Amino acid sequence: MNRREIKNIMKYLNDILQELGISKVRLAKYLGVSRQMVYNYLELPNLSKWPKEKKISLLKLLDIEDGDEETIKNIKVTTEYLMEVEDRLSKGLKDNMQGEYLDLKGLKKEEQQLVSDISFLIKEKLLDTDDHEESYYALLYMYRLLQSIENIPEIKYMLAYMSKAAGFTNPNEFKFNEDKQFMFEGIVHSAFTLYNSGNASKNRVIESHNRFVQEIETRKEEKLSRTQQLNTVKVQALRELGYTEINTENAAEVYEKIYEIESRKKN
Repeated sequence: MNRREIKNIMKYLNDILQELGISKVRLAKYLGVSRQMVYNYLELPNLSKWPKEKKISLLKLLDIEDGDEETIKNIKVTTEYLMEVEDRLSKGLKDNMQGEYLDLKGLKKEEQQLVSDISFLIKEKLLDTDDHEESYYALLYMYRLLQSIENIPEIKYMLAYMSKAAGFTNPNEFKFNEDKQFMFEGIVHSAFTLYNSGNASKNRVIESHNRFVQEIETRKEEKLSRTQQLNTVKVQALRELGYTEINTENAAEVYEKIYEIESRKKN
């Protein structure tokens, strides 16, 4: 089999998968392998080179008995066929997830799919031994973003911008505050352009980063000071009430005393 024929077989298979709307992520989850492994499989000469178990799973999914070029070329993607493949894919994904239970009750179907896809990608990244440490910290920072997303609206704007820049989202789509998102994206694009050009003044960048660090340190100090202040007031409240700790029985009384103490200090 020459190289042209090999490419044709894989091209036919890729075309069929795309026409069926089967992403590499969903196919990887169905086969029980990583997304990178799916790409590796698709680089093989033909389906006979695939691991036997994975080949059989794919043939069942596509409802074909053989994986040669002629068979794959003759697959006709009708509405009925698409729905049948989707049913088999959904069932296979459900079966594969039995051992990795995640409570998704209360979520809509598309929301469950989103959570499932995110979980799959996170696991895949953490299993990547080559970049494990970088992947861990990237995901940790993403987790911090999600923790802060309600208090910092710009996080949503940044995520939207990156989705647009990566080609996943229409650049003229605005799902949040359109005016603010529009301005934010323009500013961020300018910043990225400057960053990628390499023309930014190093001295100015150092000054800007130093200001950034100083602002963060100041916020931390203010937060620490406030925490220490609250702890001091809490200890005073417990002492005045004759308690040694806050529990479910005295919590309301203690918090009321804390409020009273803070009011006295303001006056």
